[in-house]
Amino acid sequence: MNEAIPPVIQSSDTKLRAALADILALSEQRVAGFDEDTELFGALPELDSQAVAGLLTEIEDSFDIVIEDDEVDGDMLETYGALLRFVMDKRAGR
Repeated sequence: MNEAIPPVIQSSDTKLRAALADILALSEQRVAGFDEDTELFGALPELDSQAVAGLLTEIEDSFDIVIEDDEVDGDMLETYGALLRFVMDKRAGR
């Protein structure tokens, strides 16, 4: 990411990429290549239902947020951008 992006977004992006790499056992290079439109659930075989549970727990721990069951849906996991927006909204208390 470049320097024009606000630090809070860079921080969230960095943490989210680290969580994806860790939980899904993906290389840092692969995760670094994710952009806003990179498809996740249904496109990454590593992101099965069990991995989703681990990823959500890791996100909660990394960002000090609580994700309620009714907030988890296919839309939030559809793309990297959607997941990042979800995390940013949760951090902002929305």
